[in-house]
Amino acid sequence: MKNVTIVGAGSFGTALATVLDTAGNNVQIWAREKEIVDSINNEHRNLAYLQDLKLPDSIKAYHDLEKCLRNQDMVLFATPSHTLREVAARIKPCLDGDEILVTVSKGIENETFKTMSQILIEVMEGVTYEDKIGVLYGPSHAEEVATLKPTTVVAAAYSSRTAKEIQNTFLTPMFRVYVNNDVVGVEIGGSVKNIMAIAAGVIDGAELGDNAKAALITRGLHEMKRMGAMMGAHPDTFSGLTGMGDLIVTCTSAHSRNRYVGHQIGLGRKLDEIIESMSMVAEGIKTTKSVHDWAVKNRVDMPITSAVYKVLFEDVDPKDAMNALMTRDPKDEIII
Repeated sequence: MKNVTIVGAGSFGTALATVLDTAGNNVQIWAREKEIVDSINNEHRNLAYLQDLKLPDSIKAYHDLEKCLRNQDMVLFATPSHTLREVAARIKPCLDGDEILVTVSKGIENETFKTMSQILIEVMEGVTYEDKIGVLYGPSHAEEVATLKPTTVVAAAYSSRTAKEIQNTFLTPMFRVYVNNDVVGVEIGGSVKNIMAIAAGVIDGAELGDNAKAALITRGLHEMKRMGAMMGAHPDTFSGLTGMGDLIVTCTSAHSRNRYVGHQIGLGRKLDEIIESMSMVAEGIKTTKSVHDWAVKNRVDMPITSAVYKVLFEDVDPKDAMNALMTRDPKDEIII
């Protein structure tokens, strides 16, 4: 049994609270919004996210960050990726240095091109935290995790001991956790797949067909591996849960926010209009900019990422972007 604080009361943080409670831990949630804190404590529901989920009475919520972080064994960051740096900086003075820090935020930071674990290491500089930082990624939509449907994910950390601690803390009969020491590979897979999910949604919205989506998923995996090779990831990671597994579920599921964004674009809606109508964050939008800019800077060919970038940020028509992909110079599929 561990004392675990979840920082962030969005849909995934709320769903993981039920997993951690089922696994026998003492769980508390920190939320920015006082109304969410009140609804969790008084009605045992998060009325902003996953409203139909009845939370165990033992899960408590706090608005006071310092109080929420006292005497904790593990801190789970479940914030949008673009807020992780700011939230981690706020939390640092409240920590005593013994906590395991885990992030489920998925993305690559704009400008710095850092992964989420790399941001935590940088923010926590001066504290011996690198061997206590890990990530939990994999095909795991909150809507299914919350209802205890069978889910399998990966705990990756810079220390094997920390990865095992994360595994044991989250493990339940319906939430299976594997361990992996390739942190950067796990994070690249879990982030780049959101770009591909936007592209998959465009294909569905524009009715371009199943053949196109199958090609998109397959070649999207190739782009993940290409980026991973440049950043020192192990190629086998991308055949696993946070590569192909995450890619399949995010590109095909009705629960996928990123696929939804692409689907709406494929139907002819504009990005600003789509974002304004959504209550949750589609991480792939900001990640597309980061990965595109990283690829340009490092001269790495990532044609699908480039096409999604042009559709999102340069107002290129999705069908024109697809045509440009289909009429590229012919190449070998695999160079051995």
